[in-house]
Amino acid sequence: MNDRTLNMLGMARRANKVSLGHDAALDSLKKGEAQLILTSSDASARLCEEFSSACQNSTKYLQLKYTMNETGACMGAKTTAVLSVNDKGFADRIQELLLEDD
Repeated sequence: MNDRTLNMLGMARRANKVSLGHDAALDSLKKGEAQLILTSSDASARLCEEFSSACQNSTKYLQLKYTMNETGACMGAKTTAVLSVNDKGFADRIQELLLEDD
């Protein structure tokens, strides 16, 4: 597991640059604030399809290798299946770390 990715998500959360949960992530996406949408590995197929379709050209969408519990724990939050990163710097670094892990 790439702990640097989870640490970066935690830092983004502490900087208030993350929207957690379906409604908050969808709202930030519609407002144009979302730079990156992430879903957990155990998110439902319907949820993943919904956000994948919503992101089409405007925002990058990735599915994490981490479960809802792992993602929530790194951010000091309850479990969540989807989140948006609302800062370009954090989004770029998180994408970079996820691609390194592959």
